[in-house]
Amino acid sequence: MKIFISNFLKDLLKFLRSTDFSKAIVLTVAIIIPIALFSYYSNTLVGVVIASGCLLSSPSDVAGSFKHKVIGVSCAAILAGLSSVISGYAQVSLYLIIPVLGMLMFAISYLAVFGFRASLITFSGLLAVVISFANLSKDLEIWQRGILIILGGFWYLSLSLLWDFLNPRKQTEHLLAGTMELTAKYLRIRAKLYTEFEQRDQLLKKLFLLQTELNEKHESLREVLISSRKTSGNSNYARKRLLIFIELVDMLELAMANPVDYSKMDELLGQEQQQFENIQDLLNAMAEHLEQIASALKYNNKLPPNNLKNALDKLQSGLLAFREKININESRETMLLLRNLIDYQEQQVQRMNSIFRILNNLESEKNLFIKSKEVSRFITPQDYDPKILVENFNFNSIIFRHSIRLAVVVIIGFSIGIFFSIQNAYWIILTIAVIMRPNYGLTKDRSKQRIIGTLIGGAIAVGIVYITQNEIVYMVLGIGSLTLAFSLLQRNYRTAAIFITLSIIFIYALLQPNVLNVIQYRIVDTLIGAGLAALGNHFLWPSWEVHGIKSYIQESIAANRNYLEEVDNFYHNKGKLPISYKLARKKSFLEMGNLSAAFQRMTQEPKSKQKDISRIYEIVGLNQTFLSALASLGTYIQNHETTAASVNFETFTNFISENLKSSEEILQKNNPVEVSRPSSEIEGAAMALRKTYEDLVEKRTIEIEEGKQNIDLRMRLQLQEAQLVNNQLRWLADISTNIRKTVSISKEVLQISKI
Repeated sequence: MKIFISNFLKDLLKFLRSTDFSKAIVLTVAIIIPIALFSYYSNTLVGVVIASGCLLSSPSDVAGSFKHKVIGVSCAAILAGLSSVISGYAQVSLYLIIPVLGMLMFAISYLAVFGFRASLITFSGLLAVVISFANLSKDLEIWQRGILIILGGFWYLSLSLLWDFLNPRKQTEHLLAGTMELTAKYLRIRAKLYTEFEQRDQLLKKLFLLQTELNEKHESLREVLISSRKTSGNSNYARKRLLIFIELVDMLELAMANPVDYSKMDELLGQEQQQFENIQDLLNAMAEHLEQIASALKYNNKLPPNNLKNALDKLQSGLLAFREKININESRETMLLLRNLIDYQEQQVQRMNSIFRILNNLESEKNLFIKSKEVSRFITPQDYDPKILVENFNFNSIIFRHSIRLAVVVIIGFSIGIFFSIQNAYWIILTIAVIMRPNYGLTKDRSKQRIIGTLIGGAIAVGIVYITQNEIVYMVLGIGSLTLAFSLLQRNYRTAAIFITLSIIFIYALLQPNVLNVIQYRIVDTLIGAGLAALGNHFLWPSWEVHGIKSYIQESIAANRNYLEEVDNFYHNKGKLPISYKLARKKSFLEMGNLSAAFQRMTQEPKSKQKDISRIYEIVGLNQTFLSALASLGTYIQNHETTAASVNFETFTNFISENLKSSEEILQKNNPVEVSRPSSEIEGAAMALRKTYEDLVEKRTIEIEEGKQNIDLRMRLQLQEAQLVNNQLRWLADISTNIRKTVSISKEVLQISKI
């Protein structure tokens, strides 16, 4: 019980110090001030409308650059004001409002084709249309209401910018800390893979999802860190945070890297559990250090001491003990495998040590210099060309179908409210607008969470109403619930729905004496809206993932092929790691994350729509394994002295690249394309690489027989290179062949069906 209370208090403190909570406080203050100020001058209505403008503009205030924040919130405020005006004037006639409502819902939601931030702006417009039906501003002209909503949006923006000015580093520190926490979680799951053999499939699925989250964090950090360098100059703070971020990206590559497949690892090291446990201990120690550093960044605490040397020494001592008890001639491959595994962990420790040095100001100024032009290439630009609107104006576009679906369902919901004379019927379309998403899985999940949250919130509200009928209590609870609802929206939608329900009920309780009726209608309207949203996504031009996952598979394979080419080029040329290599790596990570996310959405859909899901999961797993093996090869080449790339290496990389290219062509043309390279050529290259390794083994064996027990560093590195490169190339070749075969078998399922 004590542990539970301690963890609860720890999580509560963490939440209260989060950026989500601080933004919710800013929004609450922005809402309260105009209401209080204009109430003092007996014009509460004006304050309420300005406050609604704050509320409508706030969703677009997400992590990003100063420029994007200003443009995003400003566009949200203007769109909300215009939408409110158009909707308000259309309400003069029932025959006018229904078609206008449908067109507004379609037009506004269709703007989401411009990306994530645009989708948040459109959400503001949709909410403005819905709230215009509340008719809270009867004494104001419709155009006046629109202007006040826009003013409210700019009022919120000014407060938000003031908060950022007072806390200029909070967004960056929290984003960086959040990335560290996710990276630590990734390392902990990787650690479990070494010992929890039976749980590997489940653990790998968790890694797929976690990689998607990490990709999103990395994208946000790139935008914030790189834009801050442009606006504030090459400051020491900005350079240091950017360097830490670079180390975190390298840590993810190292964590993904796997120098051998698990079946081979289990076969060679199955009885050496102590070695696995030592690796596991080191990974967990690094995860704990990352979590402690994250806490220090978030809350300006003292940095933890770097105690990783103890865990690393234990790992290296275990390797030496293993070397002493084996016959090296009989267990050389096992020893080299273990040496390679430990090398990767040592490189992770180096990354951790670099983060400690950067934070402790021990890095030299030379190391802190990064060219802005090179760094800017890592930002993923969003295209806002109007031609995108034309290109997506068809039923092949997910956003186009979602926009039509939303418009139809909203009209149905509105018509039900009118026909049955439901009080506050606009709550039905509010629920639809909030819940409905382009994909079925998220809509279904949100519907369920919204219903549960509303029922719980309604039950709590009934209990409070029976205890007290005090308006001051209602006001305090309404404001407090509103703040908690805003802060929890991105963290826990079900809990947010509870507080949304409480805030709406208590705010209405101040306006209407019969609170129980308000609760009743709130629950009924939510049930109707959530039901319509779920049914609409299922039956009206649904966007099943099986119809679109082909493009994600294709993009992932193409990105991996480009990454392979960069690894090949770097092996030939060495020197400083080129920007093109890092960009190819970033692209592979992003596309793999997108594929994993698409597959996860597919698993949330009805069983009847999960066509050949086991085969698609196999393709996703093969792509992830390929990326892991390729990252391992690339990381090894980066961090070790290597010999010149041989013709046999080139033969293998060409074969692998052809397999991937063939897979892409199968997906594009739905037509199998044979790999031209004969199998005898690959077998010959494999035999030649194996012979290189065996010649080195023989040379080392002669050295041992002559009494030279301690291996030279150069000889050890050559043996490691020969063994790892040989194994990785054969493994990558097998994986790429399996990708091509599996894609070919699944080509009918992966076709984009006609709507």
